[in-house]
Amino acid sequence: MKTVDVHAHVIPPALVDAMYAGRAPDGITIADDAGSPWVVHRQGYRYPLLAEFHDVQVRLQTMDAAGIDTAVLSVAPPMFLYWIEAAAAVDAARTVNNAIAAMVARAPDRFTGLATLPLQDPAASVAELRRCVSEHGFRGAEVGPHAEGVPLDDESLRPVLAAAEELSVPLLVHPYYVGATTGPLSDYYLTNLQGNPWQTAVCVSRLIFSGALDALPGLDLVLVHGGGHLPYQIGRLDHGHRVRPEAGGCTHLPSEYLRRFHFDTITHSPAALRFLIDQVGADRVVVGTDMPFDMGAGGLDEQLAGLQLSADELEAIGHRNAERLFRMGDGSGRGLGRAR
Repeated sequence: MKTVDVHAHVIPPALVDAMYAGRAPDGITIADDAGSPWVVHRQGYRYPLLAEFHDVQVRLQTMDAAGIDTAVLSVAPPMFLYWIEAAAAVDAARTVNNAIAAMVARAPDRFTGLATLPLQDPAASVAELRRCVSEHGFRGAEVGPHAEGVPLDDESLRPVLAAAEELSVPLLVHPYYVGATTGPLSDYYLTNLQGNPWQTAVCVSRLIFSGALDALPGLDLVLVHGGGHLPYQIGRLDHGHRVRPEAGGCTHLPSEYLRRFHFDTITHSPAALRFLIDQVGADRVVVGTDMPFDMGAGGLDEQLAGLQLSADELEAIGHRNAERLFRMGDGSGRGLGRAR
């Protein structure tokens, strides 16, 4: 069955070249570690530069092995660069997006692109989103749940959300971190294991309670990692909405907003994925792999193994929902995948 992966990360070749040459944004470099290249951020964060990040042929082979026909490419979240000076961030986003477009052009029948935006400059973010949609044919953007502490629901970022709504392109919300972690999340890799799903749940809770979703009824948001903690604690938000005046800013019960989102399949638990599908409907779930990070998941068959789903539900999750959401097959010729 055809499969579209909406949560697939890259560090495009042009950006890798800049890292090796010492001219990458924010001083990001490549270091040798026991004969293997590692991406090193000046804040201290580092991770292996796997070939799947930037080598198109290797990436396609890995997709084939996982049964992925089309990947919606977004930059690795440590490249958001929300923490650098605004003018530099604007230039960096343009560089990254042009590099993603060049990568998509290498295999336009297998790749579709998402933009990254310099959220510390909302006006520039709107301009960059418009440019990427019009010039590169990108189908949306990847954004963090906050921009260095400025939450996505903040009034300063409302023009970015409004532009996505106007352009009818979704925003994929992805947690990020680049610096050394302190406090209770500093041990056991909890920054990722618990911090990432927590960031998503907080972001979406704020979008609901702030009234942002009421103000932008046409905005589409994609939540990675199965929506983080949100779908599994939505009853608590409903209760808070009923009994706490601070949580009364939304028009409806929080649970009534769940279908405003699409959720990827990365839960690492068939029972959790089954619960998610029951909560939001198979028509709001899309395949994600987080390729090539080690916290990613396998292809459609692996993630849905053991779940009793109808053929229609499988088709919806496998590709139809993503094709609708990202307007694939609308005549542009991009991201249509292969016939199998």
